Amino acid sequence: MTPKQEREVPYQEVKEKWFKSHLLDREIELRELYLLPQEDLDLIMAETAELRSDPSNRERNMGKFCTAGYFLQLAKIIDGRRDNNE
Repeated sequence: MTPKQEREVPYQEVKEKWFKSHLLDREIELRELYLLPQEDLDLIMAETAELRSDPSNRERNMGKFCTAGYFLQLAKIIDGRRDNNE
């Protein structure tokens, strides 16, 4: 991570919070979202949006449901910033 990227990651997101992505076939930490190539960020947004769209997922695994929400919202923010910077 470059110094500029380190400054962009808020303190709250430096803590280890991860999401097991089946599409990327690995665990992704919250702070990694800033570094992902756009195509991987798109996959994370799709995967987490799908998980959040099924209310039964909340009942089965509340922790994963909430974590998917964090990842989805942060990925949307990063995606929006990238769009504005292009």
